[in-house]
Amino acid sequence: MEINVRGLKKYYQSEGKVIKALDDVDLTIEANKIFTLLGPSGCGKTTLLRCIVGLETPDEGEIQIGETIVWSKEKEIYVPPEKRQLGMVFQTYAIWPHMNVFNNVAYPLQNMKLPKEEIAVRVAKTLKFVQLEGFENRPSTRLSGGQQQRVALARALVAEPKVILFDEPLSNLDAKLREETRKELRQFLTELEITAVYVTHDRVEALALSDMIGVMNKGKIIELGTPRKIYFDADHQFVADFIGRSNLIPAKLLRQEKQHTIVDTPIGEIACHKRTFEKDDELVLCLRPEFINTEKPSDEHTNRVKGIIQHITFVGEVYEADVQIGEETVLVKLDPETTLVVGDELTLSMKPDHCLLVSR
Repeated sequence: MEINVRGLKKYYQSEGKVIKALDDVDLTIEANKIFTLLGPSGCGKTTLLRCIVGLETPDEGEIQIGETIVWSKEKEIYVPPEKRQLGMVFQTYAIWPHMNVFNNVAYPLQNMKLPKEEIAVRVAKTLKFVQLEGFENRPSTRLSGGQQQRVALARALVAEPKVILFDEPLSNLDAKLREETRKELRQFLTELEITAVYVTHDRVEALALSDMIGVMNKGKIIELGTPRKIYFDADHQFVADFIGRSNLIPAKLLRQEKQHTIVDTPIGEIACHKRTFEKDDELVLCLRPEFINTEKPSDEHTNRVKGIIQHITFVGEVYEADVQIGEETVLVKLDPETTLVVGDELTLSMKPDHCLLVSR
């Protein structure tokens, strides 16, 4: 089911000041896709999610789910949360400790006053889907974090919602379990073919789970795009920096060539992925450490600069090195078996397609 948000505004009062939690948000979320709202804490992503589900009341705008307008100030429409055909998985899971797995999952159906036989069938079907078959009588206090997350998902799914919303549901899991659960969740949601809206501040979660990502900051949607578009071809400095580790270097437009945009930077003249800018635009060159080559450059590596290692740290799969190039320090990833040490000189090379220019 498609979700449309138009002109949504939400204000809060804090210490005598007006805080714009949502600042005129326009957004369309395609049906049967996994859409992620990504951004730093306090950017408005959870507020937007809670407005969609009906747990927060906007100050202006309109929210439409499928063919139904569920909230509009101008048209004086308000549909309560329980009638919006939505499922919700919270950050804390909200598993009731006094109930076993069956009763936790069955709770929405019991509220709908469905026959016991139908409840039993639907709960069994949903628990099998989330791989908790046989856990029906397990006390909720005897579940691991990953199992609790699946119970929360099953409870959201059992009522067969048209849309399911997630508010940072993996943030309480350790790193390894988070990775495993993320893969399972992607598989579950793909099989279900329903619309999912997912809130996170974790860029890896957003990239791994999403069909589309909306990056938020200060109550606004800054940029929309697929994970690859957001990562490789961001339009804004904030997005390029937030979605991954980046070296951000000031740049000045020199000229436009047939295949590349050429800029002057503190590390030299750099050929970049072609984009159209005006001569006086304030630009930033975004270089991701993983795309800076330290081996023998190929013909594709038009850009070559020399630098000196100032600091080097072993982090497991790579060494991370701070390389001084003129007045700039650039973060570079080195092979874990490298013999380079502090003080060594090395040549760095970058393909133009991996040199991203964004507006400052």
